[in-house]
Amino acid sequence: MSEEPIDDTTAWHAACAGDGAAFGLLFDRHHARVRRHAARLVVAAADVDDVAASAFLELWRRRASVRLVRGSVLPWLLVTTTNLARNAARSTRRYEAFLSRLPRPDDARDVADDVLDRQADPRLVAGLRGLSATDRRLVALVVLDGLPLADAAEAVGVSVPAAKSRLHRARARLRAALPQPTLEEVAP
Repeated sequence: MSEEPIDDTTAWHAACAGDGAAFGLLFDRHHARVRRHAARLVVAAADVDDVAASAFLELWRRRASVRLVRGSVLPWLLVTTTNLARNAARSTRRYEAFLSRLPRPDDARDVADDVLDRQADPRLVAGLRGLSATDRRLVALVVLDGLPLADAAEAVGVSVPAAKSRLHRARARLRAALPQPTLEEVAP
């Protein structure tokens, strides 16, 4: 003797009464269809499962106001999935717009520049600002922090010979930017 399959209306009323197995039956019955619908609507593949899961979460959260259409929760789930996919797309657009307004790392003022402005010789500051960002980092790591050249090269993402060459050129530029002290300035 085979059991009659439970229709959505019966399963839905049982789920609303607290029957977890009945809600699980509805989930199993409609999940694949809801997921396919979400996959057609969302831009990022990573959002498909989130949107589908959110549709079932909303089904449970709004169970007191869900209307069955011709005895099925599927139409309600598909409309909810469409709305959730639109919300996800809108959220992604807003996030990308926000990121596009942020200053690029190279455009952002370095905190070290503020410290240099207040504490260092203006000629040295001008010389350092004349260097590329990579050269400034090399000078800071090797000359100021005493880091070995190989470690500094790895930290800034250049080879050791390139770091050696860049550091040599940076030192030469800094020497040119700073006037050499006269004998009177050095001797007491």
